[in-house]
Amino acid sequence: MNTTEQLLTIKNLHTGFNIKDIYYDAVDDVSVSLKKNEILAIVGESGCGKSTLATSIIGLHNSIKTRVKGQIIFNKQNIVDYDEEKINSIRGNDIGMIFQDPLSALNPLMRIGDQIAETLIFHTDLTKEEREARVIELLNQVGIPYPERVARQFPHQLSGGMRQRVIIAIAIACKPSIIIADEPTTALDVTIQAQILDLLKELQKETEAGIILITHDLGVVAEMADRVAVMYAGQIIEEAPVEELFRNPTHPYTRSLFNSIPQNNSESDKLQVIQGMVPSLTNLPRTGCRFSSRIPWIDAKHHEENPELHEISPGHFVRCTCWKHFHFESEEGGI
Repeated sequence: MNTTEQLLTIKNLHTGFNIKDIYYDAVDDVSVSLKKNEILAIVGESGCGKSTLATSIIGLHNSIKTRVKGQIIFNKQNIVDYDEEKINSIRGNDIGMIFQDPLSALNPLMRIGDQIAETLIFHTDLTKEEREARVIELLNQVGIPYPERVARQFPHQLSGGMRQRVIIAIAIACKPSIIIADEPTTALDVTIQAQILDLLKELQKETEAGIILITHDLGVVAEMADRVAVMYAGQIIEEAPVEELFRNPTHPYTRSLFNSIPQNNSESDKLQVIQGMVPSLTNLPRTGCRFSSRIPWIDAKHHEENPELHEISPGHFVRCTCWKHFHFESEEGGI
């Protein structure tokens, strides 16, 4: 159950990468918010800008090669303007991050207990004994058996699911009010996936943290999210409460994503695919509907020249007006 208290407000965010002395926005004019005790899912294909949005929030980009503009309002301050020292004070303390590949996120030369304690050393005044006790408490909290033994082990000695639990323990060590989970179950088998998702739900219930869940798995979204923002080519093209989005997906891209999910009751054995692919950063169209090239059977006149988000029902926003005329290529007419 979410409340109305805003934890994070992103306004007109642009994150551009320097390629041959030209900045190309991978996140292009994104506005979204996160409430206390809410799970906001960010979905879309690989290359849509989901992870770039996450790393922009916690300031993980190289400032020499990256340009971040706009507003990320946290605790009534725009953290886009923060220097490295200020962003370090909230990264890990107020905003925790769960990375998608725990093996690359963990230091292979450090024991598990020492890696969890690092955050506590940086952000708290706990004594050595208190830190050691907190590490064991965290390992217990994320469901790791024999925590004293695991604390002395190295990452390569743990399974993928156990490593992901360690990453979660590091993310929640300082009880942050916001947790960003970037594809937290991608590299795990289905059983372990379910356990990790259940763990995130339990932790949220305990702490009332707001969670930004980045995923391409719509099954995970249905299970976890309160609200969903669909990203395509650096923009949010649809945003709605999860029940509304699953009941009434509207933007052609969102409908195409749902249409590409294998259905048990489908009469056809053919798997539906979305034509084409996400354009590369340097070839991204900056005017017109960015999805138009992948639905060429829809007349160009049905797309807006500068597509904006329109509220089609309370809390349900859709970019561009092409949704009014969209139909799948195999269908005869419109929706």
